Amino acid sequence: MANELKSNNVDICALTDLNENAGTAALVDDIQLALFYVKKSEQVYALSNFDPFSEVNVLSRGIIGSLGDQLVVASPIYKQHFNLETGQCIEDEDVSIAVFPTQIINGRVVLD
Repeated sequence: MANELKSNNVDICALTDLNENAGTAALVDDIQLALFYVKKSEQVYALSNFDPFSEVNVLSRGIIGSLGDQLVVASPIYKQHFNLETGQCIEDEDVSIAVFPTQIINGRVVLD
């Protein structure tokens, strides 16, 4: 599975299309993304939707929370936690998922 987007500055959706403090799936350049809108920080995090442990695209259905000072998403299948900023798996330092930088511009979510 490729983890590189072919396009730059892709307008994904309106910020109002995302649920606060929850995940939403999006398809960009044939890559499934998991978008997480964290209301407290007014930040949208974009990660690969592919869970490397269950080998299915489900991370957008995960629950966001924190472990210590790390903001994470817990996979809905086997419950591994992935850092929303880095994609690093908390339980297995050898595993990480792709992250994609985002911006909110004029109420729109844009991938850099």
